[in-house]
Amino acid sequence: MRLATALALLCCSNLLYAQQSTRITGQLMEKGLDASISNAIIAIENTSQEFVTDNEGKFEITLTETGGQMLRISALDFISKRFSVYLEGNPIDLGIIYLERDIAHEQTDNLISLTDGDLSDDFESVSSSMGLLQSTRDIFLNRAAFDFGQAFFKVRGYDSRNGQVLMNGIPMNKFFDGRPQWNNWGGLNDVVRNQEFTNSLTLNPYTFGGILGNTNINTRPSGFRPGLRLSSSFSNRTYRGRLMATYNSGEKPSGMAYSVSASRRWAKEGYVEGTLYDAYSFFGAVEYQFNPQNSITFTSILARNRRGRSSALTEEVFDLMGGQYNPYWGEQDGKIRNSREREIFEPLFLFNYALNKKKFNWNVGVAYQTGINSRSRIGYYNAPNPDPTYYRYLPSYHINSSIGADFINANLAKEAFLENPQLDWKQLYEANTNNNDKAAYLLYDDVAQNTTISGATNFNYTLNDFIKLGFGGNYKTTSSENYAMILDLLAASYHEDMDTFSNTLNNVDGELQKTEGEKFNYHYNLDASQMEGFAQVQFTSKKWNGFASASYSNFNVQRDGLFKNERYLENSFGTGEKTTFSNLAYKGGFTYFLTGRHWFTANAAMVERPPIIQNIFINPRENNEIVPELQKEVVSSVDLSYFVRLPSLTGRVSAFYTRFQHTTDINFFFVDSGLGSDFVQEVITGLDRLHKGIEFGFEYEASSSVKLTAAGNVGHYVYASDPSVQINFDTAGAEDDLIAPEGNIDLGIANLKDLKLAQGPQTALALGVSYRAPKYWWVSSTTNYLTNNYSNLSTITRTSSFLMDPETGKPFPDASEENVSKLLKQNKLDDIYLLNLVGGKSWLIDGKYISFFASINNVFDTVFRTGGYEQSRNGNFGQLKQDNQSGSPSFAPKYWYSYGRTYFLNLAISF
Repeated sequence: MRLATALALLCCSNLLYAQQSTRITGQLMEKGLDASISNAIIAIENTSQEFVTDNEGKFEITLTETGGQMLRISALDFISKRFSVYLEGNPIDLGIIYLERDIAHEQTDNLISLTDGDLSDDFESVSSSMGLLQSTRDIFLNRAAFDFGQAFFKVRGYDSRNGQVLMNGIPMNKFFDGRPQWNNWGGLNDVVRNQEFTNSLTLNPYTFGGILGNTNINTRPSGFRPGLRLSSSFSNRTYRGRLMATYNSGEKPSGMAYSVSASRRWAKEGYVEGTLYDAYSFFGAVEYQFNPQNSITFTSILARNRRGRSSALTEEVFDLMGGQYNPYWGEQDGKIRNSREREIFEPLFLFNYALNKKKFNWNVGVAYQTGINSRSRIGYYNAPNPDPTYYRYLPSYHINSSIGADFINANLAKEAFLENPQLDWKQLYEANTNNNDKAAYLLYDDVAQNTTISGATNFNYTLNDFIKLGFGGNYKTTSSENYAMILDLLAASYHEDMDTFSNTLNNVDGELQKTEGEKFNYHYNLDASQMEGFAQVQFTSKKWNGFASASYSNFNVQRDGLFKNERYLENSFGTGEKTTFSNLAYKGGFTYFLTGRHWFTANAAMVERPPIIQNIFINPRENNEIVPELQKEVVSSVDLSYFVRLPSLTGRVSAFYTRFQHTTDINFFFVDSGLGSDFVQEVITGLDRLHKGIEFGFEYEASSSVKLTAAGNVGHYVYASDPSVQINFDTAGAEDDLIAPEGNIDLGIANLKDLKLAQGPQTALALGVSYRAPKYWWVSSTTNYLTNNYSNLSTITRTSSFLMDPETGKPFPDASEENVSKLLKQNKLDDIYLLNLVGGKSWLIDGKYISFFASINNVFDTVFRTGGYEQSRNGNFGQLKQDNQSGSPSFAPKYWYSYGRTYFLNLAISF
């Protein structure tokens, strides 16, 4: 009886529930062409509900919500529209809704040219998350990508390895550094623009994901707008010109759809001197739909990028030459030749299957990628350093002399540097010619030749209106061959493959003499693989939503040495120990709807993850040694947000707290420490970092043509522990010259806790205004203020060894706490003020759509330091004090400097 009563009540409640539902219909058309817009997304802003228009642009949706709601309509390459609707059970017909083409998406081309600036020198890596954010419509994240990004601002201070990029559901982040390699699909903006982004800890249907957010790039041709698009761009940033052509067939009656795209980008010299740019990109994708539910897609991407790199500069060099100076290049036969080039060519092939039903969808894909990532540089052997900014060639070397300042020679050095500030290729050839056929100098590549095979699947099932389930997994294996290869002997006949400092062989089983095209110096393989599985559940109701997700992964990596290094005879050749990590991760979130236009969210996560390969092997070029007592990293994160979606005001404010624990870092440098001098590998373990702060973004629609925006971030990113430091070095030199005969020494802890992290500006504020005219033109401006940016610290100078006098083995008498604190005071970089302008105009002529886009960044041509790092050469108190007394130290911090005023112009025509 009780069961019958319960069933009756349930049926009645379901009937009542159905009677309160509201049906909304409409059709989307392109303004000016009256062409239907298919695959557009109709979303209710305070829920996870999304609906898609059919091939005629029509939609019919049924909503069970009641009261005032905001309907958002969006489609790829169109300006989104928002409607305020009141749901009370009566049908709503929105009629024909016209969407206008969005030429502001050309900003993503502008953004990619900025993201290219992430490439820096060998010892410091600038990694921003700008590329990850290009598809988001969040006001704060949009400002972070397009405005704050010029100063290498990082959202929440996170490195880009904390965000995951997928292509058709297959993860693309690299094992070596954990980051996505945007150059693998660079220049193909038209066909990688179809992206789904989930911010921070929110649920993603394709992956458990990272704490920064997740982007899935969808390359299915059926999702692209049919037609031909041609575009041309001009800029003064990384490249000077770009040509791009894209054709999308659209879905044919047979179920077939295909897309092809190609681009060429080039620059003899970018904004920074000597930075050539040479890139080709090709894309092809074919999709076949067996029926509306089943489809397969094959995608191929071939993107080659070759570019000249630039160097961080000391203030001394900046004052002499300016921020556009680059010591890596010189003229040869009247042409610019850069000694530090980077080339990336890693073709990518994907095959995907998709099954979409009313209650569930299933996606499965495999990917194959192979190619090279190489960096060139000059090697010198028993010869002077060819770098024109080498400290012995600069005025400060003579001013900071241990026997007293020599201003005469300092002035002569200044004149000589100003007269010949660039790399002297002619001198290198002459040195080799006079060296009995043996190379004193050569140009070589550091090459990583990678082959990666990946597979991924995800399954999402709607159990009922209240519960959705999701499952998925992925597997990836990478084989990486790493070696140095001689590119140019610079008029020499051969090179002797040995270490000139210790007179030891780099490969005792190989030929001593090497010629162009041969491997030398080091040669090893890294084999890594990872398996991951995840499950998630999502709950949806009228007043609240919630989700929970869990993931398990297993990662392993092993080095296989192919050279037997004389300095490490016991552990350089053959396979080393396999390093394995098993990891668990959990996250959950809760959303409470105060009304349909105001809601709150709370998310939390605990993530275990392996260290990146870069921080597992101490010196992989020479031996199999692994960081001792290596730990998995643990990331704990919480964020709270308030969202508002009014007809004229939208935005959010969020607070976040994240702690990274048990992280590892490895650095390479020559140091004059308190214990001795050598080229060392610095191993930092037990390093914790704390990131907390508030971010906000609001947009106010003052009229149908004018919008005002305000966005900002106030962060606090600090070291949260005093880590342990160990230095490693080879023991092949004379015993009297060794720091320690064991080849390593424990320096104890480094006093880093509460010092600021070098993660870009920690405070950023922006105000913007935009105007969109009825005559299809628009313009917007943003004023930005960024502060609390710090240079990266030298860890070894914060250990107790820094206080020791290497001559006496005792602490320096004047190394008091006050004197040491003054000498090691952390360097805060300049406050930054930026004004950026963007605008565009579009025309519709005989069915052809023509658009023009222009942006000017840093209108007032401000020069500022975007980042930097302390050099670790002066690793003892006495030497660092001596070097700083003149005010122009020889081993001062090095900085990257901003571009000045730059522009980006784009003209496109669509048929």
